[in-house]
Amino acid sequence: MCGIAGWFDKHRDLREQKLIIDRMSESLGRRGPDDSGTMTKDHICLIHRRLAVIDVENGAQPMTKQRGADSYTIVYNGELYNTSELRAELISLGWSFSTKSDTEVVLTAYMHWGESCSEHLNGIFAFGIWDRSREKLFLSRDRIGVKPLFFYQYNEGLIFASEINTLLQNPLVKPVINEEGMTELLLIGPGRTLGQGVFKDIGELLPGEWASFDGKRLLRRRYYTLTAHEHNDSPENSIENVRSLITDSVERQLVSDVPLCCFLSGGLDSSIISYIASEKYRREGRGAINTYSVDYKDNRRYFRSSVFQPTPDSDFIGIMTDAIGSQHHNVTINNDLLFRSLKLAVDARDLPGMTDVDASLLLFCGVIKEDFTVALSGECADELFGGYPWYHNRDVLFEDTFPWSRSLAVRRSILKGGLLPRGEEYVRQKYLDTCVHTDKLPTDSPTDRRMREMFSLNFYWFMQTLLDRKDRMSMYNGLEVRVPFCDYRIVDYAYNLPWEIKAMNGREKGIVREAFRGLLPDSIIDRKKSPYPKTHDPMYFRLCADAVRNIIKDHSSPLYGILEPSGVEAIINDPEKISSPWYGQLMRAPQILAYIIQLDYWFRKTRVTIEM
Repeated sequence: MCGIAGWFDKHRDLREQKLIIDRMSESLGRRGPDDSGTMTKDHICLIHRRLAVIDVENGAQPMTKQRGADSYTIVYNGELYNTSELRAELISLGWSFSTKSDTEVVLTAYMHWGESCSEHLNGIFAFGIWDRSREKLFLSRDRIGVKPLFFYQYNEGLIFASEINTLLQNPLVKPVINEEGMTELLLIGPGRTLGQGVFKDIGELLPGEWASFDGKRLLRRRYYTLTAHEHNDSPENSIENVRSLITDSVERQLVSDVPLCCFLSGGLDSSIISYIASEKYRREGRGAINTYSVDYKDNRRYFRSSVFQPTPDSDFIGIMTDAIGSQHHNVTINNDLLFRSLKLAVDARDLPGMTDVDASLLLFCGVIKEDFTVALSGECADELFGGYPWYHNRDVLFEDTFPWSRSLAVRRSILKGGLLPRGEEYVRQKYLDTCVHTDKLPTDSPTDRRMREMFSLNFYWFMQTLLDRKDRMSMYNGLEVRVPFCDYRIVDYAYNLPWEIKAMNGREKGIVREAFRGLLPDSIIDRKKSPYPKTHDPMYFRLCADAVRNIIKDHSSPLYGILEPSGVEAIINDPEKISSPWYGQLMRAPQILAYIIQLDYWFRKTRVTIEM
């Protein structure tokens, strides 16, 4: 994994822009702490910061490859999981390789297949290729959107980068927010519309999209979207296929030339990944797999069971570590440090995010990085296999709105009256657009039609927020976190599973449970879905409340004139009155206050100009 950036301008000699290019490179330093490289020639510049994982000795970038008079240079962020098969195929087609890196395989794939190269790749990636003979810049992003790729287009050129902050290091890109961006921040955040970078004129390549730019025209094409197909497998064969797909994905993602570990919460998804990893390590004589879990100081003391979080993880982690014999490490986070890391999480994400849920992951990854460079995580199984409560509560399922943010009432209660008058219409249209563009079959039942819509809503919205969180908090620490459930083959299969098979036995992720029953302890298989752990210590709420009271009294705060103090005070005085979450089950009263803290810090840090 790495950080990448580039700049193409036919009317500007980029060799004269060294200071700007250096600033852009330095801003990606935490994503790539092992090495750096820059190629600058006339009107093109490619920037790379490397986190070395595969072929540590020979994988330096930017990487250039020639065939005859043609020359191609790549900067690449990601991991390819079908490297060996693709290399063998390309060799059979007449190509040769000088390194073992997947970077060269991706570059050669472009040289052979051109713009359709991404369709041959199984992995998580974002890359840019300079095609010198054609004077064209080619960009591509993985099917699921695990790796980020932002860009800024202007009359004479295009700038791209792994992070928004890198774009802002270039004085051509201004930190401006218009009404649309404010709506994204205040009424949709921490989610955001696919393809939008919140700042005015900053875009994002969509998951499963490639683009080419010749200095005049930006051509964009989707090479992957969710597509409906008939599912003809029996329930028994479906179970076998789900087990096979997940196992193959995990085993492919265990390839690494540097130390690797697994996240393990004691939940179904991380337990499956840790089990498969430990079995492969055992067969290959590689010793015990290392596993990591996260918790908060005094959390057991203050834990309260709820429909969203019925049991603490600590009850199940020991069961799983005993079953697989892993070398386990538990990371306990201090609540004061968690509070102080809210601003650090904004630095990592470039935007206000999931508050302490982000900050805790950032701290967790920092500890793991002390001993490991790669980790596997169980992210995204809930979105794909119906793990969330909103899939199973029919009243919520058929409610005509985003299920994780069903009402804007709590958001409106803390905003000044009259602000963002078209906000509800904007959010509603985003919801409707997703549903309308969901691919369905004429033979789908009403339930299966709605389940496809729910899949699309989760895949293109909620899941993207979590993937963004995972990438930013881990890469800020120079840690590569892989997400095996995001293999596009699993996504395609899950999208087309009829609901009665997917929710087998009436359970969330029912088919996944049955696929691994008998391999994992029954207590893990039958455990009720529990989300990423958050702090329950009232001290954290008090710290956030005190900070927010200072913000709403501060006339110099960028939020003065945006927030309604009485609405904020109402949340502080009666946090249990919040009837619907701000964004998913993890963002309630403490996290709403923390989001205000992050907003205030972000506006101050970026010195945003607001155009309304």
